[in-house]
Amino acid sequence: MIMGNRDADQLLLPVNPVFMWGSLLLALALNLIPLGRVAAMPDFLALALVFWNVQQPRRVGIGAAFLFGLLMDVHQGALLGQHALAYTLLSFFAITMHRRLLWFNVWSQALQVLPLFVAAHGVSVLVRLATGGVFPGWELALAPLFEALLWPVAAVLLLAPQRRAPDPDENRPL
Repeated sequence: MIMGNRDADQLLLPVNPVFMWGSLLLALALNLIPLGRVAAMPDFLALALVFWNVQQPRRVGIGAAFLFGLLMDVHQGALLGQHALAYTLLSFFAITMHRRLLWFNVWSQALQVLPLFVAAHGVSVLVRLATGGVFPGWELALAPLFEALLWPVAAVLLLAPQRRAPDPDENRPL
């Protein structure tokens, strides 16, 4: 059953492009932190890309996902195009389902985007294995789960600057 999104009742301000691109760069910086080779580490950039593809599909598109993927490939020394392909497919499917996804509450949205994160990690592993790389381990299956669990946190943090004051008064007509 489709449950209405509580945020649909609230009028949001337009997104600030500086905040949107700054959050993507912050997510890229979080991915660049050297924490060793932990396979279960969530991909913060993929999470931010999917979020902004769902919220602002005309501003953050497949081209941005491709460029961020190339940056991740260069940083990790991976096969050039491995992350780019995964992020591009992830963004395409997020944009495809963005209208439907906004009707759900954030926990239902997290369940809806979980298969996208699983597919993105699967594509990345398949490309790595096809080129003779080693299997990173079964802990990798936890990364999409952690990304889906971080979806509500990302929704609260990234939509916070767009929320209006809840109690309008004579000084705030809207």
